[in-house]
Amino acid sequence: MMWAVIFIAMIIFAVVSVIYLVSRFHQFGFVKQIAEKHKVLSWFVAVIPVALVACSYFYNISTMIVLMIHLFVAFLLCDIVFLLIRKISGKEFRYDYQGGIAILLTVLYLGVGWYNAHNVWQTDYTIHTDKDLGKDSVRVVGFADSHLGITLDGEKFSEQMKRIQQTNPDVVIIAGDFVDDYSDKDDMIASCRAMGELETTYGVYFVLGNHDEGYFNRRNFTAQELLDELEKNHVTVLEDESVLLNDSFYIVGRKDRSTPDRMDMETLMSNLDKSKYAIVIDHQPNDYAAEAASGADLVFSGHTHGGHIFPAGWIGLAMGANDRVYGTEIRENTTFVVTSGISGWAIPFKTGTFSEFVVLDIEK
Repeated sequence: MMWAVIFIAMIIFAVVSVIYLVSRFHQFGFVKQIAEKHKVLSWFVAVIPVALVACSYFYNISTMIVLMIHLFVAFLLCDIVFLLIRKISGKEFRYDYQGGIAILLTVLYLGVGWYNAHNVWQTDYTIHTDKDLGKDSVRVVGFADSHLGITLDGEKFSEQMKRIQQTNPDVVIIAGDFVDDYSDKDDMIASCRAMGELETTYGVYFVLGNHDEGYFNRRNFTAQELLDELEKNHVTVLEDESVLLNDSFYIVGRKDRSTPDRMDMETLMSNLDKSKYAIVIDHQPNDYAAEAASGADLVFSGHTHGGHIFPAGWIGLAMGANDRVYGTEIRENTTFVVTSGISGWAIPFKTGTFSEFVVLDIEK
């Protein structure tokens, strides 16, 4: 519900942006010259750059909205700054410098956002425990939010799995939103195959995110076909279930928060040996109090995309949508880790963060 309100607000903002941008492009010097003889033609010329930005709708509507809003904000800020300069200096500028600067700033800012979304970093954490792990250390590699089809297709996802393999993981955990409403079946199958080819000590474990089962029936495979492909490739899907590995530590997988019959943490952890280390995979990072109280040692989540488009993540945090947007936090004896995701949802830019997978070295 909260995200629906935010999306509607963004649409309204985008409409306002279109009106402002058309009027703003109409103030460019060459457009003013056209207006002296052909007023209607000048407005047509002013509409052209906005219409070109609007063509990003054919990529998806979210991208179009983001482009419009960022261009609007850049123009507005530059206009305010140059207005102050004119007030202080008492001089008028011959050319519309602020317009050119606004366009340049938008291109540079979103260009960095494009790079951050399409290039995947490796982020390393070291976590210490007094509990026996069955060995000196356990290397857990985790990722979330591949949202296949946005920045990663089957081939590019497979390349990232090869990078993960090079880290020599003991176990790989995936915190949901592997696919999206627009993901393609061939990409899904190829990506499941790539996960199945990972060589680990203890296996690959997966929990479903809020997008994995789909919302709008717009993709060419079902949720059951996804589960079948994961199983075929020896990826263990945990739905309010746990497994004990090496008789020393647990992997606990939670159903997504959006699932009505999700088990509470106290019940889920009640039959586990509390002397053994417990790693919980929970797609959405918003049950920290219960997870800390349950005795979980490590909780790994995604969902937030690390903020994705600034400042959306921090707005969500302020509204109570999540307990954390990115990084680590310790509550009682529980370490929480939220990843920014190996890709992102709907928008091929990350201006609030970057794409990543994480390497968690748990050491005794």
